[in-house]
Parts: sequence; C-alpha cells; structure tokens
Amino acid sequence: MRLKLLLAPAALALALPLASCGEAPTTRAEHTLTYASPYPPSHPFSRADREWMDKVARDSGGRIAFRSYWSGALLSNDMSMEEIRHGVADIGLITPIYAKGGAHLLRVQSGFYGGVRDIGEQIAVYDCLAGRFPGFGKELDGLRVLAVQGGNFPGVLTRTRPIRHLEDFRGLRLRAQSDAVDVLKELGADPVNMPMSEVYSALAKGVIDGVVAPADTIKSLHFSEVAKHFTTIRFSRGAYPARAISDRAMARLPEDLQALLVRSRKDWEAALNRELLQAEADGIAFGKSDGVDFSPLPAAEQARFDRLYNADALGQAERLSELGIDGLPVFRAAQHLITTGSAKACAPTENRP
Repeated sequence: MRLKLLLAPAALALALPLASCGEAPTTRAEHTLTYASPYPPSHPFSRADREWMDKVARDSGGRIAFRSYWSGALLSNDMSMEEIRHGVADIGLITPIYAKGGAHLLRVQSGFYGGVRDIGEQIAVYDCLAGRFPGFGKELDGLRVLAVQGGNFPGVLTRTRPIRHLEDFRGLRLRAQSDAVDVLKELGADPVNMPMSEVYSALAKGVIDGVVAPADTIKSLHFSEVAKHFTTIRFSRGAYPARAISDRAMARLPEDLQALLVRSRKDWEAALNRELLQAEADGIAFGKSDGVDFSPLPAAEQARFDRLYNADALGQAERLSELGIDGLPVFRAAQHLITTGSAKACAPTENRP
C-alpha cells in the first residue's frame, strides 16, 4: 500500500506498462488516461466503465485514450480515494462507503434514503444534498466526481437457512453495508462490513452466514455457488460518488476535454443504471435455475423493518456530531426530498462536487 501511495507520476508512468492487467490503447492519442477498478472486466460495473471509456474516446475524436487496470491490479476498495488523489491511477472506481477515514458523511448519508423509489431518484437526491451541503465537497477534496452510482435494493442471501421473519436474523453473521449495521444488531444479527470482493470467500469458508446484497450478485459475483436462500427484504439505499478523476489529472487536460469529461457524467450514470437493472434481472433468473430459493418478507414485517431502519438512520445522523459533522440537516433534507418527490428539480449534475 505504501508503495502505491508513494508512486510519483513519473515513476507511475514507468510502472504502468509492467502491470499484467493493463489494457493498452490501440491508437496514439494526445492524452492517455489510466483507469483502475477492483472489479474484473466482465462485472456489470466494468461493462458500464468500458462503455463510458469507448464513448469518451469517440467523442474526443481520438484525442483521449485509456489504459485500464482491472481486478485490483492498481486500486483497492478501502483506500481507493487516497490512491486516486496520489496518482496511482488518473481515474478510478472509488468506494467512500468502505473508506477507513475521511469520508464519514459520504458513508453515513447513504443510509438516509428510506422510502426512495428507484435508482434515478437515488442519484437525484444525492445531487441535491451534494449541492446544498459543503461537507460533501470537503470529503472529496482533490477529486472530481465523474459518476454517482445508485443501486438495486439489497435483500439478504444466506447460506443454509432462509429468513422468513425478522426474528430469523438472530445469531446470523452477515456482511452488510455500514448504514445497515446497527439495525441488524438490534435484530440480533452479528453484522460485519467488508468489501464485496471478499464476500465469496467468506461465504465459502463459513466465516459469514450471509450477505446483505442485491440479487444481481447471485450471478455477477457467483454467490449462488455458496448460498442458496434469498429473502427480498427491502433495504433502502442511497447513492454515492463512485467514479472520480484526480484534480491533478484533470488539470493536465485542455479545457475542452475537461468539459467533455464533465458532460459525460450522464452517459456513465446511464450506462451504470442499465447494467444494474439488467444484472438484477439476470441474477434472479440465474439464481432460480441454480437452486436459489427466493422468498418475500411479509408486508407487516417489512413495515416494521422500515421503521427500525429510518430510526437508526436518524441516530447515525445525530452521532456524526461526535466527529464535528452536523448530519441532522442532511438526514432531514434527504427525507424531505424523498417524501415530497422533489429531488429531480434540484441543480444540474454539472454543479455537484
């Protein structure tokens, strides 16, 4: 890790051709940007990334090309923001929800979206919050966001026994996103927060009993090989900044190409949304053919869970004050935007951090 963070741009330029996963550009361009992701090139996230890179290369008239590095060859999950800031790659998939420090508001705000209806609204709410609260931009210092990512609503995939009622959570060790940890503890579960790339191994070894994840992971991450019960409990989730370029890399580009990258946000987000929705449909179909048992949570149990989830989100917002962050206005703004359906009337995406 230290070596990554200490790589200067000149040293990085020498090191890049040696990386085994690098995809070299096929044409000579004025500007070659490196892109890195912890996911393999076949993952739905990566398919959207590749679509975006192809479009930017075309729209630039061949002036921009990309050299891509997949499967964690350059970038990690929990340090990706720092790695992009320090030039490990010019552009990359960032995961503030897994960051070990410096992204407290970005991580916690993803749990403020109780009642959100779809991916488009997730992103619209994030845009509004990012435009209104300076804390978002402060935690993104040194980075320029190129895409915000929403997501399919998670359920719970378990190894050996299904969840039919909330009481069934008791005693289960589950991988869960940070915004769901406390409510799962209240239900008697033992939640852990780990990068999704580590979950397959943890399930296979019995280190965890299950994972809070959307249905697309059944196929895209091969989870049906190690877990056979999916409960469609709805975990409301929010959006977060997920693709970024370092300010230093952006500054190396002429103004017209900088503007092209800014305009391309909507294209990258649209590609991500399409891939996510298709992946969910594919995951459900694949899971049913591969022996995964799908079961809904009773409506009364879901309503009870929703109340617990929002009450916990309020508590998390209050606890941010211990870190000098006023989270309550962010929580209240998110809930107002969702309950009034007014998120899409906010400022355009070009104005967000």
